[in-house]
Amino acid sequence: MAANAERIFDTKIQVLKYKVLREVARQEWNGTLLEKVMDIPKIIVPGKVPTMRCCVYKERAILGERVKLAMGGDPEDPHVIEVIDIACDECPAAGYEVTASCRGCLAHRCEDVCPRGAISIDSNHNAHIDKNLCVECGRCSEVCPYSAIINRKRPCMVACKAKAISINDENAAKIDYSKCTSCGACVYQCPFGAISDTSYIVSIVRMLKEAAAEKKPIYAVVAPAISSQFTQVKLGQVVTGLKELGFTTVMEAALGADMVAQSESRELAERGFLTSSCCPAFVTYIRTAFPKLVPYISDSLSPMATIAKYIRENLPEGKIVFVGPCTAKKAEVQLQAVKPYVDAVMTFEELQALFDSRDIDLKSLVEGVLDNASYFGRIFARCGGLSDAVAEALKEQGIEFDLKPVSCDGMDECRIALLKKSRNALDANFIEGMACSGGCIGGAGCLTHGPKSRLNVDKYGEQGQQSIAGALDALKG
Repeated sequence: MAANAERIFDTKIQVLKYKVLREVARQEWNGTLLEKVMDIPKIIVPGKVPTMRCCVYKERAILGERVKLAMGGDPEDPHVIEVIDIACDECPAAGYEVTASCRGCLAHRCEDVCPRGAISIDSNHNAHIDKNLCVECGRCSEVCPYSAIINRKRPCMVACKAKAISINDENAAKIDYSKCTSCGACVYQCPFGAISDTSYIVSIVRMLKEAAAEKKPIYAVVAPAISSQFTQVKLGQVVTGLKELGFTTVMEAALGADMVAQSESRELAERGFLTSSCCPAFVTYIRTAFPKLVPYISDSLSPMATIAKYIRENLPEGKIVFVGPCTAKKAEVQLQAVKPYVDAVMTFEELQALFDSRDIDLKSLVEGVLDNASYFGRIFARCGGLSDAVAEALKEQGIEFDLKPVSCDGMDECRIALLKKSRNALDANFIEGMACSGGCIGGAGCLTHGPKSRLNVDKYGEQGQQSIAGALDALKG
């Protein structure tokens, strides 16, 4: 599989992360993880020739930190997203700087407009910015006739729409966890892989081994975004692969989405205005950035938690593992309202590593069946799908309500809609918030990202029950 990893993932950073996860899982399956943990960096980077950094010793040191995160990180630290400090040293300092486009003009508008005297002019008439004085107001950039002054931002800072990332005294990224939504955008966008999400793959392997030894069930609840992933094989083969890993049953989180559509539509009709509760990063963003709008958050659990609760209440003996594209789900399962129902979360990246840690060739497997949910539950995976499902649920339940939804594609659109609502300027009564671009199909834990994913989700939806009521009736049956 390692030879084909470059074709499965978008970036080489993902490939490196995959190799660490695969090796950690493989050692845990073999019962040799604690014995071999110090050898894993050398297994991944053998020899003395560096492939990524200045030397193999730094590469292995960074891999050592990655191994820690792959093993669950610091058990006393609940945060899902972490900065690997030793890996975060290649980005240039952020802020405004004068480029070679400076023509040394006589006007010196940049110097005149600076409120802190941070700009000086050298003997060649070129401008320079004193970083100790600059407050990054941007006025110099606005008045420069040659656009010679630019605002250089690090990729992680650009990616974080919650403005939770800054730069510390050692020039490394720093996360403000009071603002972080755990969406993982910074994880995917960091070109040096210096930010990563904590993995629970070791815990999941242990659950699978214990379930097999004790002959107890363990359930995989898969997000509908899975239809946009693992494109080199058929979805039914992925279902069979999960069972080869040891999962007793594979359930659709989309069935939980059907349940949520029913309850959220009733709630919306009763309350008159609602913000969705399906995306944990969106919900966290409301709580941290728009606390006055918290009363409008739907009381419904997310689709993941809703179907897990149903399984737990009807089959209390089993373990439940959610499989999806979302790093924020790893934070959601720590919430008191969700913790009783979901035992662990893994991303699609981690699932690929788990398959390969057992040398499971998905292409050779027969196709399993996944037919729990409706068309509307399955299209929750893309932006706009939730609003369509709520409209359908209102119709199926005979509820008279003039639905005016706004579907927010990414955190920027979420911020605009929430800002308008906070100012009583929003012409809508339902905000569908999706923190990731495109919806769940753009989640940080996906194998791939791209516009074709939406088409795959719609096609997958068409293969399910054609109504929410039909899916729920099939569940009761």
